[in-house]
Amino acid sequence: MTILDVRHDRLFPVILCGGKGTRLWPLSRSMFPKQFIKGLDGSSDSLLGQTLMRLTPARGFEPPIILTNSDYRFLVEEEISEAGLSGARIVLEPSSRNTAPAIAVAAILAAATGLDAVIVVMPSDHAIRGDQAFAEAVRSASTLARTQRHVLFGVHPTEPHTGYGYIRRGEAHVGVAGAFRVSEFLEKPSADKARSYLESGDYLWNSGIFVLHAATLIDDLKRHQPDAVHAAEAALVEASTDLGFTRLGAPEYSQAPSISIDYALFERTSLASIMPLDLDWSDIGSFASLHDFAAHDDSGNSATPNTILEGAENTFVRSTRNVVAALGTKDLIIVDTPDALLVADRSRSQDVGKIVARLKTEGRKEHEQHVRNYRPWGYFETLALGPRFQVKRLHVKPGAKLSMQMHHHRSEHWIVVNGTAKVTIGEIDKLVRENESVYIFATQWHRLENSGMVPVELIEVQIGTYFGEDDIIRGDDIYNRLPEETK
Repeated sequence: MTILDVRHDRLFPVILCGGKGTRLWPLSRSMFPKQFIKGLDGSSDSLLGQTLMRLTPARGFEPPIILTNSDYRFLVEEEISEAGLSGARIVLEPSSRNTAPAIAVAAILAAATGLDAVIVVMPSDHAIRGDQAFAEAVRSASTLARTQRHVLFGVHPTEPHTGYGYIRRGEAHVGVAGAFRVSEFLEKPSADKARSYLESGDYLWNSGIFVLHAATLIDDLKRHQPDAVHAAEAALVEASTDLGFTRLGAPEYSQAPSISIDYALFERTSLASIMPLDLDWSDIGSFASLHDFAAHDDSGNSATPNTILEGAENTFVRSTRNVVAALGTKDLIIVDTPDALLVADRSRSQDVGKIVARLKTEGRKEHEQHVRNYRPWGYFETLALGPRFQVKRLHVKPGAKLSMQMHHHRSEHWIVVNGTAKVTIGEIDKLVRENESVYIFATQWHRLENSGMVPVELIEVQIGTYFGEDDIIRGDDIYNRLPEETK
């Protein structure tokens, strides 16, 4: 099959980008999860950036359909821009309903083109080495998908892993090399069962990557999980366009069952097939899997450059700022960020989510945001926080502007350290250059705009009694953020 044939039949990448990556805390936070972190797996790109480049128009694929939420929409948009892609469709889910309704939405959009659409569904946060080989595997799977089969990619186990779901292959497809009917789905097994699966050779890890004929998928979902399809159809009918994003109808989408595509369809249908994905793959679902995927030294250690190792074995170290020294450690995970430090036994890496749950229960914020908080206009970092003051560094991108806003509980002093800012206070506009400052009293309406060609950097000193991001009353906002969005 040639690339021209594939383009005629329309292969649509569908990227699911709503995961929060709690088992990679403190690197991954709910407002900036693992798929957006650059260099997480040793690459200079983020996992989402790598995913976007895996199935590009240059390899014969249509622009992607990306399912995400309002919190991540500008992060996704920036990744698309950095990848140099055009025509991508970003669909915003108003609530999390798991993968079946999201995939139904994507299939309906692809099928609406009127051509023979096949969707390639993949998470945004997997690591794969061998992009061209992956594209060829997808093209091979698409041939089988067009015979009314749902094709699941499986990965040959390399160890008795207890953190993955497994699929047992059945009889081979006649005339389709390497393809089998799905015999059975199995949950994350015990260590003994995982060893037996590995020894059998009939079991593959469920990669969560699927190649599906859009029309066949919709018809089969209507038989086995009709509510998911009906809710997806209704949410698309009531969808609106906001700054180029597609916002699904919220009341309609909320009626969808919260169910995975595996439970909703693949475990019930007779149309499921499996093909091996013979590539270096990881779902980067824990620090143990990240350690396995990353480069190692002769002692099995994986560490960032600002690390000193002495007599360490099989130790994983990631530090975003500080020097970390590990002396005589073995099978440890050490992750240091400016506001949180994790030290864990490698065997407990799947349990990091329990720490995140504790942080939520105790009302702490470290599970939500890093010290650096990203916004559609740039980012800010908290430098110091005291009883009646807070100091931040703001980075405003060229062409960006903050909302027109006011605060009830704090005044602000802005000192520009780089670039030139256009500052509006009430009805007055003024240009504030490097080494100049302005003072904004509580309850004064104000805005900052960067109309220049270089980023504006400023130090913001807040004085008051409360510094929460919810003390932002917005007027005009070019990013159309909803009132409940503190970003």
